[in-house]
Amino acid sequence: MNLFGQVKYLVGKDIRLEWRSKYALNGMLLYVVSTVFVCYQAFKKLDPITWNVLFWIILLFASINTIARSFVHEGQGRQLYYYTLVSAQAVIISKIVYNVLLMLLLSAVAFFVYSIIFKHQLGDPLLYLVSVLLGALGFASIFTMVSAISSKATNSGTLMAILSFPVIIPLLLFLIKLSKNAMDGLDRSVSYNEVIVLVAINLITISISLLLFPYLWRD
Repeated sequence: MNLFGQVKYLVGKDIRLEWRSKYALNGMLLYVVSTVFVCYQAFKKLDPITWNVLFWIILLFASINTIARSFVHEGQGRQLYYYTLVSAQAVIISKIVYNVLLMLLLSAVAFFVYSIIFKHQLGDPLLYLVSVLLGALGFASIFTMVSAISSKATNSGTLMAILSFPVIIPLLLFLIKLSKNAMDGLDRSVSYNEVIVLVAINLITISISLLLFPYLWRD
């Protein structure tokens, strides 16, 4: 089986397992709805800057809760079984693809609920959608790789927070700036630098994942 076939099989396996348990889906819906409701009870009305920042904070913590268990819940027996069947590149790519799909669903649900409760007009909806797509890809790729590293340690939760912090903060700052430009309806040329930086962060993260994960896989 070639690399594409292995990735397709592993992604399908993760989707079937998730559909049977619905752990992440139910947890995601509960977290998003309850968080937005609590924010509504606390603020009632938000100015544009707070609206935008709060949306990304909700997505950030939702992604941590959803993606953090990518490798932690995989037992050693199952990992050894995968080791005999597929390549390390197929495993990490499949995890990133699956988590990107999960993050896109999470972002759509969060934005839908958030927009209904806190109504706000977007100046450039298409550019805001681009920022959400880049954010979903960034969160998924970063937390997938960090989850793979931290799963090899005893205190995986603490290690994951320490490793992800230096990368997540720049990503989050550029996402907030790009989405704020979209909310204000600024000319798209103003946001080119933010888009380029976000694309570069995602490409670098995925490239590092492909280079480093085979060494973790052999351990």
